[in-house]
Amino acid sequence: MDAHTRDLRYFVAVAEQLSFTQAAASLFISQPALSKQIRQLELSLHTKLFERDRRTVRLTGQGAALLPHAKLVIEQWEEAQRAVTAARQRASLTVGFQTRIGRGLISKVSARLTEWTLLFRQIPWSDPTVGLGSGDTDVAIAWLPVPGTLAWKVVATEDRWVALPPKHRLARYETVPANELAAEPFIALPGSAGAQREFWLGDTDRHVVAEAWTAEESFEAVASGLGITLLSAGNAEIYHSADIALRPVTGLPPAELAVVWRSDDRRAEISTFVAACEQCLCHAG
Repeated sequence: MDAHTRDLRYFVAVAEQLSFTQAAASLFISQPALSKQIRQLELSLHTKLFERDRRTVRLTGQGAALLPHAKLVIEQWEEAQRAVTAARQRASLTVGFQTRIGRGLISKVSARLTEWTLLFRQIPWSDPTVGLGSGDTDVAIAWLPVPGTLAWKVVATEDRWVALPPKHRLARYETVPANELAAEPFIALPGSAGAQREFWLGDTDRHVVAEAWTAEESFEAVASGLGITLLSAGNAEIYHSADIALRPVTGLPPAELAVVWRSDDRRAEISTFVAACEQCLCHAG
């Protein structure tokens, strides 16, 4: 019967400390349990590894011969474990987002990247890099514009809509002309969102009554009657609820959804993920 690496670890611990008591303590097991495992190892090898009496423990010739090989096996197994962990990490990406991704994108991408682990992290609007600047994310699904230090590929282009309180005067419209929004109170992204704040206001000369750090906060503010906010057509489907009225807006350029990454990140995983997103949404469109 082959020995387990656990048995070899036990053997090395006793051989190095020449004490069953100390070795058991270092291994966090009882001395009787350690002694039993060493006896089983000796039986499997058909030889005696230690000479022991009440006071001393010493290696036999056979034990001395085994020791360097046991250490090598343990070292190689640990190296193998590290390699597996590294491979698993290489196939794992943290995907940042600020609004729900939806559009069937993640299920489609996951179906293409079956051996990968995709982790997801929602980043507040206050971070225009969607976690890429801090390294909290590897790649992101985000709305343009993003900081120029990042690279991106547009995967969807969608008209902009407006979220209104259900009893708002504009809720009776089938479509809302952009000029009808001029005097309306707006829920805005925080100032630190930079160019995205301006884009989702649709005009730099808006009457801002509150700021929201997440899409969920924006829609709760709209539902309460505090103000209105712009969103994409795709997100109008995702965030649809009885608490808000959603209408398409005419006269505004469309929003662009992109897969975004650090421009200096040349990992194959990034380019593979980008290509998968592009194929899943662009080709579907």
